[in-house]
Amino acid sequence: MKKKKGLPAAVENRKARHEYHIEDTYEAGLVLVGTEVKSLRAGKANLQDAYAAIKDGEAWVYNFHISPYEQGNQFNHDPKRPKKLLLHKSEIRRLLSMQREKGYTLVPLKVYFKQGKAKMNLAVAVGKKLYDKRQDIAERSARRDIERAIKEKGRGE
Repeated sequence: MKKKKGLPAAVENRKARHEYHIEDTYEAGLVLVGTEVKSLRAGKANLQDAYAAIKDGEAWVYNFHISPYEQGNQFNHDPKRPKKLLLHKSEIRRLLSMQREKGYTLVPLKVYFKQGKAKMNLAVAVGKKLYDKRQDIAERSARRDIERAIKEKGRGE
């Protein structure tokens, strides 16, 4: 039987690449309850203010908002409860040492499903300064102008 390809990202943190310099990325499993999985599959989640941290030798993600399942009953989940991340011990040790360094933070980039399991792309990142953000915007604009000029020249205008 042919395996299904992984769905595109259920939720993505688009601002993360604008706000942070991404140093390294990790793939972590997510421990979720049933109604969280259903809401996540429906795309009813928000990674905007989410961050990850290592606590007592375990990785956790905080402020990851998964909306309550619409067809759920009184046993629906708490939208902002901390969710455990599944990582190897060696990865947790590496992340812990990087987290202790000044300026480094663990930022979730996206959540997706891989072979039916919920996965989170986690980045070790350093916050950008305002001038870094402005410089990135200027570079992007210059690149766009160059590509536009090349395209127009190819048309013969």
